[in-house]
Amino acid sequence: MLIRQLEYLVALAHEKHFAHAAERCGVSQPALSLAVKQIESELGVAIVQRGNRFHGFTVEGEIVLRWARGILRDEETLKQELRLCSSSLSGTLHLGVIPSATATAAFLTTSFARGHPDVSISDVEMNSTDILRAVAAFELDAGITYIDNEPLHNVRIIPIVAEEYVLLTPGDAAGADVAPVTWRAAAELPLCLLDHGMQNRRIVDAVFESVGARPNARVETNSMMGIYCYLRSGYWSSVVPRSFVEWLAPPAGLLVARLVEPTVTKTIGLVVADRDPIPPLLTAFREHIEREAPGAARGGS
Repeated sequence: MLIRQLEYLVALAHEKHFAHAAERCGVSQPALSLAVKQIESELGVAIVQRGNRFHGFTVEGEIVLRWARGILRDEETLKQELRLCSSSLSGTLHLGVIPSATATAAFLTTSFARGHPDVSISDVEMNSTDILRAVAAFELDAGITYIDNEPLHNVRIIPIVAEEYVLLTPGDAAGADVAPVTWRAAAELPLCLLDHGMQNRRIVDAVFESVGARPNARVETNSMMGIYCYLRSGYWSSVVPRSFVEWLAPPAGLLVARLVEPTVTKTIGLVVADRDPIPPLLTAFREHIEREAPGAARGGS
């Protein structure tokens, strides 16, 4: 079994289409199909469900795919260690980031990339559930997500920052100090919020429920940039992390108010798979977070 054959298998899992996977790998579709059949013959199991097109992996195929991703990750770790012996740190750091943590991720990855000019960043917005699945499946090096709200298993954690929530709402005194707003009062406004697939929305809904209120969420999106675009209309309000308004200036005509009764904070952190070895690139990024992130001083696990 060749490394290249495993790469074909992982590409097929990503594209879910033989022709597209072949194009991604720079080979013909017959060559990719033959490689899959060779793996099946060598292992003595069916890997893909047969049909006129790709219908998914068999149970045995999912096991093979998991091992293929692990082997490819180990190969990349080996290459990183060898490159590190003769030159500076290099490679691509693959991160999954919850939308509400995009500003925090941008700050940390930018300062990391400045110190390592041969490093590239792949930053993909995902919900927290998909981040954990992708980290476990070797599809991501790490994730930046909430670490103290919903259960986390089989990962190592480094706290980054305690996130506070604020209300963005139209007003005439933009930029001036404004009085805090209660969650109950915020619930009555026409709101644009992240959708229910995002843990941020589940947190926000739980707070509203705790004060006996139901948010008037008339617009839902899976993107913080989507929220920003709606806020530019001057009609909608939103509940966002404070880092959002510190990193990306609010549209003109919006007030920024602390949300109180209750005051809520949730911790954003880095999660990596609980296994060894850890690639040098990821080790360097973890060390960078421990130096730069205010929450990292509290320690990880």
